[in-house]
Amino acid sequence: MKLTTSIKAYIKKSPFLTRIALLFLHLRPVLRPSCWRRYVRFFRDFLEFRKMSKERSRLSVSFLDHYPCLEDNTSVTHFDRHYVYHCAWAARILKETKPALHVDIGSSLYFCSMVSGFIPMEFHDVRPPDLELTNLAVKVNTLEKLDIPDHSVVSLSCMHVIEHLGLGRYGDPLDPNADLVGIAELKRILAPGGDLLIVVPLGTPKVMFNGQRVYSFDLIKDYFAELELKEFAFIPDSAADGHLIRKPSPELIASFRSGCGCFWFKGITR
Repeated sequence: MKLTTSIKAYIKKSPFLTRIALLFLHLRPVLRPSCWRRYVRFFRDFLEFRKMSKERSRLSVSFLDHYPCLEDNTSVTHFDRHYVYHCAWAARILKETKPALHVDIGSSLYFCSMVSGFIPMEFHDVRPPDLELTNLAVKVNTLEKLDIPDHSVVSLSCMHVIEHLGLGRYGDPLDPNADLVGIAELKRILAPGGDLLIVVPLGTPKVMFNGQRVYSFDLIKDYFAELELKEFAFIPDSAADGHLIRKPSPELIASFRSGCGCFWFKGITR
């Protein structure tokens, strides 16, 4: 342990050695034997495919146009469990509620663009995308200070967003309490009886600077205590623990270690 620490300290003293160490870190995935095997297969397949194409010429095949995809030869299709499942969960909620208009604050563009195909959608983000679709209005807004009237939104979502606020990741000012400010804004604009969909990472509460915060089930319930929790769904990090689990029992919730929490809150009718 002391030797490793001494080596690290020695490397840090030398700008040249530091650059070499950083280069090695960047190249380390490429230097793995498994990566070289993929390149061998790529070149072998390219030569075979080019030979086949010469016999049945239809499109040009040149190595100058090569586009190696070396990670896709898998036995199953891998995907981001959090994002695929939470978007699917939210879409199913909206199918059930059938709002005349849905307002989203900073969630996945895949979710907003697809749902706008059957529900008119407003997408608000501090970094507006250059995206044009029918039924989708893109607006510039910041979650910490939304330019939306009080109690005016009947159907609202903010998914995998609040955990990032105030960490500087997206160029926003550093603020340890920015997530609480954002939560207060969501509650402010939600109409009485309105629907609010919230998605955050769940686990042992902590800040993983500057990537995200992690919350617990009870913390999120406390932050939105003024609202009614209509449904909770959980997406475990590991497929071995399940997939999209809607309405898990309290015992099952207590057994979760880490994953993605999906909360459907209802505004209290005044």
